[in-house]
This record gives sequence, C-alpha cells and structure tokens, in this order.
Amino acid sequence: MRSLFQRFSVLLLTIVVLSLVAYGPSTAAAAKATKPAKTEKAAEAKAAFNADKMGDMSGFDPANITQPTGDTIKIALVASFSGPSAINGQIYWLVVNWVAHDLNKRGGIMVDGKKKFIEVIKADHMGKADQCKKVVERMILQEKVHVLWGTDGSHLMRIINEAANKYKVIAINATCMSDDLQNAGNFSRYAFHTAFSTEQNARGLAYYYGQIKKKEKKFYILNQDYAFGHEFAENFKNGLKEYYPEATLVGEDYHKLFLTDYAPYLTKIKASGAEVIFTGDWLPDAGNLLKQSRQMGVMLPFANVYIDDPNTLNDVGVEGTKGLVNLSSFWTANPQFKSPGYVKAYKAWNGLWKTTWKTAPYNGKLFEHYFGNFGSWTSVTYWLMSVIERAQSTDPEKIISVWENDTYKYVNGKVVKMRACDHKIVQDMAVSEFVTWEGQKASMNIAPYYWYKTSSSYGPTFVIPAAKVLPWMDQKLDRCKGKNGWGE
Repeated sequence: MRSLFQRFSVLLLTIVVLSLVAYGPSTAAAAKATKPAKTEKAAEAKAAFNADKMGDMSGFDPANITQPTGDTIKIALVASFSGPSAINGQIYWLVVNWVAHDLNKRGGIMVDGKKKFIEVIKADHMGKADQCKKVVERMILQEKVHVLWGTDGSHLMRIINEAANKYKVIAINATCMSDDLQNAGNFSRYAFHTAFSTEQNARGLAYYYGQIKKKEKKFYILNQDYAFGHEFAENFKNGLKEYYPEATLVGEDYHKLFLTDYAPYLTKIKASGAEVIFTGDWLPDAGNLLKQSRQMGVMLPFANVYIDDPNTLNDVGVEGTKGLVNLSSFWTANPQFKSPGYVKAYKAWNGLWKTTWKTAPYNGKLFEHYFGNFGSWTSVTYWLMSVIERAQSTDPEKIISVWENDTYKYVNGKVVKMRACDHKIVQDMAVSEFVTWEGQKASMNIAPYYWYKTSSSYGPTFVIPAAKVLPWMDQKLDRCKGKNGWGE
C-alpha cells in the first residue's frame, strides 16, 4: 500500500467524526451525529515529532535489519509478505522499521521504569483470512507482542482488531479505510484507526471537484468488487449530491481483486462520455488499471487515493500521468517544505535511497521520496510510540488513556487528533493535481524543485478542511451517542 516532511508551528485542526465501511454494512443507512458540527477548530498538539532529535539514520537499510533482542517493545507487523499483495508488506516493513531505527538510535523509549528498544517482527498473513488469524494469535501468545500493526485489506484488519480485543493488545490500523472497523458491532477499545477513512476520501474527492475545481461533471466509477469498493463508490455518490449536485454519474462497474485484463471495463468507459474515472483501487490493481487504460487510449484523469506508485507512473510516462488527481492524508498546503526539520527528515530518507538501499524493491523509484503514504504511515507510527512513551508503559490501559483525545503534530506541521469515542483520526485532507516536472516546483520547493522528470507528479495542492470531510460516526455505539461530528 502507498503517498514527506515539514513543519508548521500551529495547524488548524478540525475534528472529525463519522467513519465508513469497507468490509461491512453500508454507511448510508447508519445514523448521523445529532449535534451540529463545528466548522473549524484550532488545536495545539500535546506532542510532536522533533526532527532535531532524530537518531543517526546513516546505517539504516530496510533490506538488512538486525532487530534488538531481550526486553524490547515488540511490534508485530501483520501484512502480506508473500502472495500478490507482498509489495505492501515490503512497504510497511520500511516505514515501521524507519521509526524503530530512529528511536533505537536515540537510546529507545522509557517505559516500565527503564529504556527499551523497539523490535519489529514480521507476521505474514499472505493475504488470507485463516492465515491472518493464526499468525496474529502466534504473535500474541508466543511472541508476546505489545502492538499489532496492520495491514493490507480491511477484512484482515478486522481479524487483527478482533484478536486485539480478545487478548487485550493494542492494534493500530495505519492503512485500512473501512469505517465499519470501529462501528457499534466491531468497536474495540484496544484498536485505533489512524488511517484516513472511506467516507473522508470519497467525499473529499467529491468536494474537490464540486467546490474547488468546478470543471468536469461526468464521472465513471470503477472499483474493486468487495465491500470497500462498493462503500467507496456509495460515499462518492453521496459526496457528489452534497458538494456537486450538477455532476452526472455515467457508469459504475466493479472488478475482482488482482484482475489482469481491464479491457471490457475500459471499453465501456470510452463509450460513456465520462470526463473522470473515480477509483479506489490499490496495488497491484491500481497500477495495472492505469497502464492498460493508457495502452487502450483512455487518457481520462483518475480521481484516486492509490495511483501514486512512482514505478507505475514512470512506466506510463509524463503524458499518461498528467492530470491524475490524488487525495492524501499527509500533504499540507503548498509549498511542502516549510521548516528545517521537514527538510532534514526528507533528506535523510532520500540520501539513504541514493547511497544505501541497493536491494530490490527498496532501490526502486517507489522508495525514492519520503512523501504521501510513507509520510502518513511513519507519522502515525511515531505518534503510537509517542503515546507509549508518554504513558511510560506498555500496559494497554495506560496507552488507551493517553491516546484518547490526544493531539499530535507531524514533521510537516500537520496536527491530528484521536477521537475518543470511536478511536478514529480527525484530520484535514489534501488533493493534488499531477503535472509535468516544470510545475512540480509548486509543491517541491527544495532542490532540484521537482519530484520526477520521467512522469507527472504532485503539483497544485488544495487542503480540504476536516469539517468538510468528517468521517462517519456510528450513533449505535454507546460511547458516541449524542456526540457531534467532532466527538463532542
């Protein structure tokens, strides 16, 4: 799974609440918050990433990691390390170990009365539900891990959360968008949803087209055929009704996961008169869909959250990637590098990619820049470790007491909040238009002032206030009854 650092002093933080579903019942039928939501809310973060305190990253190589042993803080990285989705496990391995290496080089974290190093353990679920259940229980019962970190697939994150609830172990959902993961039927006090959510993303893209760009009006939905794909589509349609009622849906299709031939769908799209293709596809489907569309002469822009893999973009080229519209949970308003700390962290990553990461896949273009999802996933992992450090304990109950209603500032200055009632993240979103290298200096404001020359990439970027994309909240969850979209 996939899309940087900089720091503001204080960022407007808008607190969101309403989540959605990628693997479960429709959010459309769910009750909405009863109190009126605020429009904006400024917040000082209780904690922040401080680049000045970064450890020595010079020897870090994700392909050659020696984990600490002994009395450590153990994180089980539960993901696909084999099978068709294995690239996602490799990505997660890099971002979680980046954080662990940094903090270990600082001497570890003071918990339970002493400094402890962080140990990251691979837990390969192979993309299979039965294997996920087995490996998670092994991590908890045999490896005695303190945290479950996941994963690629909301249906698998649900299994992780169920185990966390059963065995009272902290679980962090860093990547999965499904809102039903923390609804009344599935909520766990031990699980924290730090990923952007389906409704936030889908409505955010609808807001961008209806309230910011105000140009294209004909949309075609093409999503993966499982609960997330359908919910993502429903939320986009609801978002169009709210923010862009003059828009028209000219087609809607769903394809099986890990499809290799998209020609039948692309043929229909060509004949539909669509101006934009809306998709929630993730790798490898996202890349294959983009490549085949361009091969068939379908040059329409994709409104997306995961068509940002630089390897794919490079293969498609400048013209084929120009005009893509990508929603991110990490970006801030342009330019992106606004503080020395952000520049320092970015250069540490990019410098290692140039000099040290020689083993595939980490030597590929996908890993060249510290941005997008890499920025989000490292940031929420730093947040997790900050919570543990401030709790001064690996006791789940103490971690929960700190994390609920906590606020944290990322390296790029973005401030986020953990809504206490359903453990969902409240945050602004940002939408970027992909442009050729000359226009990328709008976002990439340090030398060489572009992200890529071989493909189009991030250019004009527009922040969507959290108030406009508050995630769904399940009013059937007792903890949330009567609260507004901000969790108040």
